[in-house]
Amino acid sequence: MIQELIVSTQNKAGVTHLAPMGIHLNGDDIIILPFRPSTTLNNLLETNTAVLNYCDDVRVFAGCLTGRRDFALMPAEKIHGAVLACTLAHTEVELVRIEDDELRPKLFCKAVHTVNHAPFMGFNRAQYAVLEAAILISRLKMLPLEKIESEIDYLRIGLEKTAGDKEREAWGWLMAVIDEHKAQL
Repeated sequence: MIQELIVSTQNKAGVTHLAPMGIHLNGDDIIILPFRPSTTLNNLLETNTAVLNYCDDVRVFAGCLTGRRDFALMPAEKIHGAVLACTLAHTEVELVRIEDDELRPKLFCKAVHTVNHAPFMGFNRAQYAVLEAAILISRLKMLPLEKIESEIDYLRIGLEKTAGDKEREAWGWLMAVIDEHKAQL
């Protein structure tokens, strides 16, 4: 199973990096697959720790992909790391082993501490639309523009029917990136 969440890592100097990521769960294994090169990979290899933030504020996902990473943080409780202040729950993990790969190594982690901060009240279609659009934005250089535009058009239907202010703001950030990308073609 793949879960979309925000992975927070820190370097040894304590500088936090946030990255939206689909992490793989296989039994007790938590597998983080960052691409090379990446700050997430560098930080995990440096400190052997990360925090998995289960967040329903889609602005965090969109913000990380559009250069807006100034979200409130609080210290992790059991590891060297930081937790998103707006997260509903978080799991602190330690790196156990690595299956190296020149493009995307598999980092196998174990949970060392999990905290629930607030109840999950469910996603609306607009939140789903923003998450899917964020994934498309992360693949702008890999997918044909026509495919991205077609999927965005479909996602826009759910967004327009169910969005609140947070979802509209996040959507606007993502659409600005697509517009910039198209202007550079």
